[in-house]
Amino acid sequence: MGSAERAAVFDVDGTLVDTNHLHVVAWWEALRQAGHQVPMHAVHRAVGLPSTDLVAHLLGDSRDKDQDAGISAAHKALYGQYFARLPALPGAGALLRRLHREGWAVVLATSAGGAELSALRRAIDADDAITATASADDVDEGKPSPEPVEHALELAGVPAERAVFVGDTVWDMLAGSRAGVRCVGLLCGGIPRTDLEKSGADAVYADPAHLLSSLRGSPLARGRHETE
Repeated sequence: MGSAERAAVFDVDGTLVDTNHLHVVAWWEALRQAGHQVPMHAVHRAVGLPSTDLVAHLLGDSRDKDQDAGISAAHKALYGQYFARLPALPGAGALLRRLHREGWAVVLATSAGGAELSALRRAIDADDAITATASADDVDEGKPSPEPVEHALELAGVPAERAVFVGDTVWDMLAGSRAGVRCVGLLCGGIPRTDLEKSGADAVYADPAHLLSSLRGSPLARGRHETE
């Protein structure tokens, strides 16, 4: 695949599709069904971690690990009820198509797979602009490990110094930073600007539409990586 000179790697949930709070509700209910009362704000902060890591992060090492698979399965079933109506965030598809036209390899780096990934791509409605997708099934460790971003760069055939990673969580910024790419944070996932910047964001925008309208002064400006 690697014919492009630059890669724009995108997280999906909370970055391109407005799903974070749907995940919060589904995880909260899955945990409740398993007998755990976890505050929704804590669940929100954990969204973006792989399922097993999210459960461990919220319940700790002393939890009954035999519950993990059931909690994850309950979340998957609860969240699946929304697949037909997942809403793209403003400007998501237009941003990907603009970058594609300007010669960027656009790669999605997401923990979603199967029917969930198909639903997310339908919501974005920009398959013509997407070069490749790196899913959780393709790597041993999810974010904040750099592995998902590194795998996305391998698919694009682009080195880290010619790539930018766009995400909405602390886990995204940590993964991108550890992979050696410049990171752009979006506020539409609900994580504060300060937290994104502390975790490695080089620039922060409200949502995909804001990034699209600010493209010329952003880390995704044409040729900017060649002068830094």
